[in-house]
Amino acid sequence: MAAMALVPSYSPSLWVRVCHALPRLDLSMVMRDNSFVPDSWEYQQTLLVLSSLSAVALVISLLVVLSFLIHYCCCHRGDRSEGSEEEEEDEDASTGHGYSGRKGRGICCVTWVAVASVTLCCVAIGVGFYGNSEANDGMYQLTSSLLTANYTLASIDLLISDTISGLQLSIAGPLTSMEELFTGSKPFLVSTRNCRRLSDNVINLLSSISMARSSGGLVNDSSSIGAPIAALTPVPPSIAPTMSPSGGIMPSPFSPGWAANTLMVNEDYRWLSYVLLLLLDLIVCLFILLGLAKQARWLLILMTVLSWLALFLSWGSLGLETASVVALSDFCTDPKMFVLNSTHFNSGTSSDVLDYYLTCSRRMNTPFQQPLTQSQRALSNIHTHLSSLDRNALPLFPKAEKSLREVQQILNSTEGNFHQLVALLNCRGLNKDYIDSLKGLCYDGMEGLLYLSLYSFLSALAFTAILCSLPGAWRSFPSDSEDYEDSDSESEDPFTSHQARRQTAAGSQRGALPPFYNYPGASWTPPFSSAPPLPTPNVSSNGNPGYESLPLTDRQSPPPSYSPSMLTGYGGSSQSHPNSTHSRNLYSR
Repeated sequence: MAAMALVPSYSPSLWVRVCHALPRLDLSMVMRDNSFVPDSWEYQQTLLVLSSLSAVALVISLLVVLSFLIHYCCCHRGDRSEGSEEEEEDEDASTGHGYSGRKGRGICCVTWVAVASVTLCCVAIGVGFYGNSEANDGMYQLTSSLLTANYTLASIDLLISDTISGLQLSIAGPLTSMEELFTGSKPFLVSTRNCRRLSDNVINLLSSISMARSSGGLVNDSSSIGAPIAALTPVPPSIAPTMSPSGGIMPSPFSPGWAANTLMVNEDYRWLSYVLLLLLDLIVCLFILLGLAKQARWLLILMTVLSWLALFLSWGSLGLETASVVALSDFCTDPKMFVLNSTHFNSGTSSDVLDYYLTCSRRMNTPFQQPLTQSQRALSNIHTHLSSLDRNALPLFPKAEKSLREVQQILNSTEGNFHQLVALLNCRGLNKDYIDSLKGLCYDGMEGLLYLSLYSFLSALAFTAILCSLPGAWRSFPSDSEDYEDSDSESEDPFTSHQARRQTAAGSQRGALPPFYNYPGASWTPPFSSAPPLPTPNVSSNGNPGYESLPLTDRQSPPPSYSPSMLTGYGGSSQSHPNSTHSRNLYSR
């Protein structure tokens, strides 16, 4: 923790410190250190033990679901035989749902448990989508910083290589020609040889600070060696040239470009895998709700099978996320030490150079200060010698003008490249990329992994509850054969629901309903009713009862009269009625 105090603009977050403080046990249940050493077998054992906790939770979930299945399969058989004796009593107390009172309450409870579990799963899916997006944002920031740093290092190597190539070209070409021309003049020959010697010194000094081992493949052989090159600055990672990873094996010289491309490929697969998992959970939840609403037994059985798959995937992803969160918290607690060690072992870069770029403190001097200062002095001396030759030698040796102008052009390009090189070698640019990569990985990436862990845990609990409640729900639904029998018996009314048909069939078994009208002369006696008696109609002068003072609903109006021609239209009506004579007398009134 004290080492991180030197890193500007970064400090481990609260979640990083909490996860880093978790106890670590290896397979032999011995406490281990929580330092981030991914290549150590002891450290890998601690991660395996933490991941195995999700396997223990999976076993507990399976036992819970198995106990509920045994309860539904075995215990309900005895309840079914006992409940058949009380079926008629339960039908009398049936509710509007079409189920008996006690049975209806049980089915309602099971259904609401399933709905609550699906709601919890939907909440977990929302958390998962947010966590997946946060983790993707963190990885994008990490890869962008690595690509920018890779381009900066490649630009440094390109400037150094072009400067060295230009100086070598000047030594092999124009300076050699000038030495041949100034053979008879010792002062001019000494100045030319001093320019050659100083150019060799600059080449050696720039070669000592070359970072070609970290460029990642951007340095290439230019056909126009010695020509001036434009200023090179970091560009957005989307267009920065990088080296595509040729395989999964890390190259011996570590390259930020190789690491960025490898991380991008792996992140694409990770993001797509989580999106597919989230969509699977969402589809299962939606179809469970549809099956409960439609009372589709086959759909719920299919969703039960998919729920088993989602349960295993949820607990498995939780194990991977637990190990990733703990390992990431160990790295983010002290990333500087791991970067120093791993980069030093893979590329052999000096620890002083790495510490300068990772820390970038004002109190620290650049490790390239001495070779840069000596190179600048050598270039200044070369420029002084060329100016002296331009003033004194050209009037005497006009043939040396072309070679002298070529050397001066190469020197001007070299000085321009040198100033760009000094700016790029400053620690502020690379340190900013380092800090940005840490923020993306340890802030957004850590937060995304924690949300994904919460999603996996909640979805696992939800699917455990769903698997416990769904068998009781779809077993209580009517079978397809019962639905077909009900639809056949009530085929004349296709708009009547199955529950209403069952209630009508149950009512027909108890007895036919009494007629609604009370006809004069009929022997039927109305049943006892608590309604108030109807008012007595007033008798008019011609003996007909008067109903003008009564409301329409209280009148005992007779049925409509039918003519004999209308009665003959109903063929076989006398045969269908048990008392045809009484029927004809009744209609003739």
